[in-house]
Amino acid sequence: MALSFASLNSGSNGNCYYLENEHDAILVDAGISCRETEKRMERLGLAMKKIRAIFVSHEHADHIRGIRVLAKKYSLPVYITDLTLNRSGLSLDSDLIKTFSAHQSVNIGDLVITPFPKFHDASEPHSFTIKCKGFTVGVFTDIGFPCEHVIRYFGECDAAFLEANYDEDLLENGRYPYHLKARIRGINGHLSNKQAFELFSGNGTHMSHLLLSHLSRDNNSPRIVMDLFNQIKCNTKITVASRDQESEIYHITGSDVSARRSNLETIQFSLF
Repeated sequence: MALSFASLNSGSNGNCYYLENEHDAILVDAGISCRETEKRMERLGLAMKKIRAIFVSHEHADHIRGIRVLAKKYSLPVYITDLTLNRSGLSLDSDLIKTFSAHQSVNIGDLVITPFPKFHDASEPHSFTIKCKGFTVGVFTDIGFPCEHVIRYFGECDAAFLEANYDEDLLENGRYPYHLKARIRGINGHLSNKQAFELFSGNGTHMSHLLLSHLSRDNNSPRIVMDLFNQIKCNTKITVASRDQESEIYHITGSDVSARRSNLETIQFSLF
């Protein structure tokens, strides 16, 4: 097994992403309760004792809600920037706090986790790629627009969680007040279906798996976003990560990626 991954929850009600190899696992964010995290992992046949660390993208409650209890109960190191920790209000044992810096990889066993900065309305937001034995999975959510860092790291992935937060028409004609609409579609907000589609169609069709993530309950739907992404002719398995339950476990192996790897050489990175 090279890399396996699952969404335990994805949405404004909580975000938590699980990634593992044969020996070690990590969580990217823990925005659902410890009890719910345990229940969902148990249903997937995953063991909490395998998790070695939690990596925190930013301080919003839907990404950190379960961290304090999880970290204390299982003595899990929490990788978080100083500014994010200060703004989060998290109370963590000092020996469990680990810092990271943008573009500086962290090794957890054979897993190599690389954080990179992005645009979002948080103090010091980061996303992550996770690499093992030449295979890479990325977590790309809570992104205002696809900046050069996002495009670069997205193009290096063999699979990814990609935010597709809102449909532009549903947001425009929906019940949200103007200031909230402006925040969501602003440079520090969230990716629309269209932005996600353009990022993937230009830089990601070599991937084996794509999990469309962080869908808005009010301003999007799985049907709308899948209708859009089904227009792309590629061999990528595209699914929607639920905001109410865990996904299945997905696996990347050499046979999944070898036929696509040559396409990486022809990918053109461009800002939208």
